[in-house]
Amino acid sequence: MNQQNIESGYECCWLGYEYIDNGHLRESYKKHCSRLDITGKSTLLESARRELKLALAALLGQPPLEREILDIGPTIVVGTFGSSRVFDSLAKESDIAELGVEGYVIHTSDEGNIFIAAATDKGVLYAVFHFIRLLQTGESIEGLRIREIPKNSLRMINHWDNMDGSIERGYAGNSIFFSENRFVDDLSRIESYARLLASGGINAVAINNVNVHREESKLITTLFLSEVAKVASIFRAYGIRLYLSVNFASPIEIGGMGTADPLEPSVSRWWEAIVNEIYRFIPDFGGFLVKADSEFRPGPFTYGRNHAEGANMLADALEPYGGEVIWRCFVYNCLQDWRDRSTDRARAAYDHFMPLDGMFRDNVLLQIKNGPMDFQVREPVSPLLGGMARTNQLLELQITQEYTGQQRHLCYLVPQWKEVLDFDTYAQGEHSTVAEVASGRLCGRKRGGLAAVINVGDHANWTGHVLAQANWYGYARLAWNPRLSSEQIAREWVLMTFRHDMELERVILKMLLSSYPIYEEYTAPLGVGWMVNPDHHYGPNIDGYEYSKWGTYHYADCHGIGVDRTVGTGTGYTGQYHSPQSELYESLELCPDELLLFFHHVPYSHVLKSGKTVIQHIYDSHFRGVERAESLVQLWDSIEDKIDSKRFVQVKERLIHQVEHAGEWRDNVNTYFYRKSGIADDHGRLIY
Repeated sequence: MNQQNIESGYECCWLGYEYIDNGHLRESYKKHCSRLDITGKSTLLESARRELKLALAALLGQPPLEREILDIGPTIVVGTFGSSRVFDSLAKESDIAELGVEGYVIHTSDEGNIFIAAATDKGVLYAVFHFIRLLQTGESIEGLRIREIPKNSLRMINHWDNMDGSIERGYAGNSIFFSENRFVDDLSRIESYARLLASGGINAVAINNVNVHREESKLITTLFLSEVAKVASIFRAYGIRLYLSVNFASPIEIGGMGTADPLEPSVSRWWEAIVNEIYRFIPDFGGFLVKADSEFRPGPFTYGRNHAEGANMLADALEPYGGEVIWRCFVYNCLQDWRDRSTDRARAAYDHFMPLDGMFRDNVLLQIKNGPMDFQVREPVSPLLGGMARTNQLLELQITQEYTGQQRHLCYLVPQWKEVLDFDTYAQGEHSTVAEVASGRLCGRKRGGLAAVINVGDHANWTGHVLAQANWYGYARLAWNPRLSSEQIAREWVLMTFRHDMELERVILKMLLSSYPIYEEYTAPLGVGWMVNPDHHYGPNIDGYEYSKWGTYHYADCHGIGVDRTVGTGTGYTGQYHSPQSELYESLELCPDELLLFFHHVPYSHVLKSGKTVIQHIYDSHFRGVERAESLVQLWDSIEDKIDSKRFVQVKERLIHQVEHAGEWRDNVNTYFYRKSGIADDHGRLIY
């Protein structure tokens, strides 16, 4: 860790910029990187300049000389097309219009100059971070011909931070923004955070919880807008627009009105005045993130209005300023009777929003969770993704590990997200992947992208578990380019975060890439989900939600397990998918084993495609999951001499806890189903 990070009191994750020990590689970089020429002046270009100088000084052991001429030796030349004649020849080779406001090129000339150029200052900043990544990962910079355009126009982070400093589903300390119902005094950590987001291409952030409490409701008023504006200016310097989560009932909560009816003219006027005031403080304000009519949050249903009417009222207020409404589709009946098998929470988002397709304003984006339930370890892709053809959509993911180990367990989530992004919805025939749907490309829409609930807090290493930083970094890289592989992203993160060592790289890659399957093995089986303690969601508790109001059940009895969601005999949920996915999930024979219990209720003796019965799979996977969790500790121990003691001990403690907790999962799940089924383990292992 470099001296700047030590003095700051916290780590800078993958932007630690460690000195390159490999002398041959370092000297080859110096040949091209000893001189720097940045044309133009702006806040974004100053960020690019500062980042490049910081990185080169740390990586190469000497800061670059800043020059304005190119005839004294190879130089890194940075700027926008048209800012200098030196970019003229490069401009002829590049389709500048196609690069848009965020694309860029990086070229090495025959003379050894490295040109980093874009149509805008924002593109230049992203290009600089790309170039730094090449140096950090030991890539050759000879003959570079790089051309990058982000696949998603909106690449967003959602914070669930509360103004008292707490974070809903936060597992890494308190908020970096708020404390004791006000903004923190020291904003330097927010600047470090903005750097980290920009390095992965994140361009939007909502800083407060979607469950907006009374104090957070006031963020849109003059009481706090000057402070919000300070934070917005920090993000602006790194190309990131600030959004705020808002309370739909704000006209009542903070406006003193008697209604929040979206079709009431006085309500519309109230929001218009609020929006006007926000843009007076923050001219590039992104817009509102809204959770409405969900889990006791107020919304348009209170007034007999639909969600299009609610979202459009806010969108009309924001439209003159270029603002957007991000409207979450996490809407379902959370007061169900567990005895009622006809109501299916999985159906809810599709049933609520599909009839409204085409009714939303163009500056409204519907934020749709990756699955129909709630970020489970394994669930199918939401059929709403690909269902709506005339509405802007955002795919919502969860970086914070609410149901995947809460950053006490290692669980690298990029493979899970890749499965979602690569899923073929067949919305417009084959190859209609979720990645194409979310971006808007499938239906020719200009707005779209990804949003994710972040996993950071004020912990010194940001995420509580050092290796959980890989999920944060991985999301940013996938949001920029969903075609990147899980392994490539993990490798980048390892090389940028730790010293370069082949054995260290091999071991950490193996740990990351095996961790999601391991976690799935010792937790809920075959897509059934929800076997966790209510409220805090840190399992195991097999019947924790089985008789609750939330509508998430496994229906295990002495005969079998699973939820019948078929059209033929169940809730009809399978019918929400396009063909052939609907037929695949409807069929007991064709349904993928990993999702079997999500779609079907089967006897414990049902034989899976693996040749095992359901009950034997449950036993085997849980025993194997614990054994593989133990292997993670052994792998980590094998590289102790290659990692600084502080990070080694932090991760070791988490891995030991993971093994212990995996054993709790194994024994709870196996004992529960042994007692339910009365069927013994084929291998005679200890089940209580």
